[in-house]
Amino acid sequence: NSSNSSSQRPALRASQIGQQAMPVYVVMGVSGCGKSTVGKLLASRLGCQFVDADDLHPASNIAKMAAGQPLQDEDRWPWLDLCAQQIDRWLAAGEHGVLACSALKSVYRDVLRGNRVVPSPVIFVYLHGSEPVLMRRLSSRSHFMPASLLASQLSTLEPPEEAGTSFDADNSTPEAIVDALVSAHNNLQTATLQRLASLSEGNEEGDN
Repeated sequence: NSSNSSSQRPALRASQIGQQAMPVYVVMGVSGCGKSTVGKLLASRLGCQFVDADDLHPASNIAKMAAGQPLQDEDRWPWLDLCAQQIDRWLAAGEHGVLACSALKSVYRDVLRGNRVVPSPVIFVYLHGSEPVLMRRLSSRSHFMPASLLASQLSTLEPPEEAGTSFDADNSTPEAIVDALVSAHNNLQTATLQRLASLSEGNEEGDN
């Protein structure tokens, strides 16, 4: 029994390292920053599923925003729980995923990050821009959230201080942002493969 237990430990450890290299990306920021555009492009480049958190809002939230009323915390908690459940499904399956979600407050991001069963990181990609540019984008699109709510979102926004990735959406194209993200993603994959190779070599030396 002891030999079986010993032989299983390297596989478990290797599995944990591999899981850490299957991140879920949350593209966040206020409306008009380009979350959906960047998120869809990133998911396409990574070959994974994209989910827009706007599609997870209950009808009551959509009606409230369409009427020009900003959402309150009590409106957002059930919606954030649905977003967190989607992230959990990706992580539990060992899959990459991309979620476009405003995630304006630190406590909202805590809900999305959660206590994970699978030790895989949730990486927040923060897109920010100047109010005039954001307002111009919102005014030119068809969406249930009117441009008049931008000021409310900006006042609610708590820019992330935790480790993550930040981009100025005014001066960076979606393609340039995704190129940078894919490069960082590939570096993460390379580092993980190196760790797994090192672990494998260590196990072989131990067997000898």
